[in-house]
Amino acid sequence: MAASRHGSAVITFPNDLEVVITREFDAPIALVFDVLTKPEHVTKWGATPPDRMTECSIDLRVGGNYHSSFVTTDGTVFTFSGTYLVVEPPVRTVETWHFNCWPDVEAVETMELQERDGVTLFTRRMAFRDQAGREHMTAFDGQQDSLDEVEKILRSLLNPSHA
Repeated sequence: MAASRHGSAVITFPNDLEVVITREFDAPIALVFDVLTKPEHVTKWGATPPDRMTECSIDLRVGGNYHSSFVTTDGTVFTFSGTYLVVEPPVRTVETWHFNCWPDVEAVETMELQERDGVTLFTRRMAFRDQAGREHMTAFDGQQDSLDEVEKILRSLLNPSHA
C-alpha cells in the first residue's frame, strides 16, 4: 500500500437532494468490497472509538436487509437499516437508508467501487427523497474516522505481519 490516505475523504453536495463521499484505498476492489460489506469487518469500522457497535447484520442480496446499531459513551443508541435494491459484487450496491434519529427521512444509498492500477475509488452517494431530508446531513461525525478504520483493516489484511 502507498502512503496513508488518512482523512482524505471528500464530501460534496452536487445538488439539493444528494450527498457524495469519495475516498481512494490502496487495495484491490474485491477486498475493499468485502471490508465494506461483511459483518466481521463492518463491526470494526461501523462505529469508531469510543463508540461501540452492538449489532451488525447484513443479508447481501437483492431484497435482503441490513441493520446496524452502535452506542455512544453517553448511552445513546443509533441504528441504520435498509433493504438492498441492487447487489453487484465487487462494484456496486444500492440500498434504502433509514436512520432512527430521523424517522421521516428517506434516502437511497449507492456504493460504487472502481479499481485502477491497484487503487480502488470508493464513492457513496446518498439521494434523499426531499430537500428537508438532505438538510439533516450537515455534520459527518465519524465518516472520516470510519473510512480511516477501513484503511487500517485493509492494511492489516494485505500485510498481516505488520498488523
